[in-house]
Amino acid sequence: MSSCLKVKKRTIFLYMLPGILWYSFIILVPVCLAAYYGMFDWAGGTNKTFLGIQNYLDVIKDPVFRQSLGNNIYLTIVCLAGQIGIAFILAVMLNGRHIKFKGFHRTMSYFPAVLSAVVIGFIWNMLYDYHYGLLNSFLKVIGQGDLAQAWLNNDKLVLLLVAIPLIWQYVGYYLLIIMSALSSVDPQIFEMAEIDGASGFKRAIYITLPLIKNTLIVCVTLCIAGNMKIFDHIYAMTGGGPGTSSSVMAMYAYKTSFMSYKMGYGSAMSIIILIVSLILVAGSRGLLLRFGKDKEV
Repeated sequence: MSSCLKVKKRTIFLYMLPGILWYSFIILVPVCLAAYYGMFDWAGGTNKTFLGIQNYLDVIKDPVFRQSLGNNIYLTIVCLAGQIGIAFILAVMLNGRHIKFKGFHRTMSYFPAVLSAVVIGFIWNMLYDYHYGLLNSFLKVIGQGDLAQAWLNNDKLVLLLVAIPLIWQYVGYYLLIIMSALSSVDPQIFEMAEIDGASGFKRAIYITLPLIKNTLIVCVTLCIAGNMKIFDHIYAMTGGGPGTSSSVMAMYAYKTSFMSYKMGYGSAMSIIILIVSLILVAGSRGLLLRFGKDKEV
């Protein structure tokens, strides 16, 4: 019996081995190399000077990096409320018995998620354009032309204006996840709540929300992870400008490494980004799980 178990374990390991090797090659090896080169003053050539952990200390004290981290956190908070919040509301509405063409609604809501960041950036840059943008044209039509401006040059609004396309693109993605969770809930639960006189809002908060709690935790985790590594949308829409007002951590690391040729400093920054992201994702997931257990008690 024990020999059979050993054979099965060996077989399972052999099946897993290609995946482990591939994961090590594309994830673990680059991370280890980045951590190594982060300890050097290195411009990408053969010459490098050992600095120890000085690069890591400089990254932590770097004001632009701190601003970029704050921008990532801001985008994460806005997208948590916008992407998952709107997706939850739409999912509850579409889960109603009287809604027709549910498949059509799901397909159309998911469509933006399949578009590339470059396409999204191009579309929304046209909407925000000062001369030909739909936003300024609409303001002129309703007699508010004095409010027209070069929207993406406004350093106080640019992050919010970048967050709107992110919300628009990924609402459908989270909508599908939440609707799939709702489809596994027994419809009789909602029918009984309706008979007891629970309104739509109360059903959503006190019945639907607890029943799909684990799915929402997954959505929150995905949203935080996605916004902590965001790069392509910022690059396509603003390039981090005006100035550094819309810079995010990945954008700053890219500019530092490949435009300023500070490869060692950029490598240290990438490791700090990884650590910060892991802390935020793990911390938020732990808090949500603990909150869910406290609610059950």
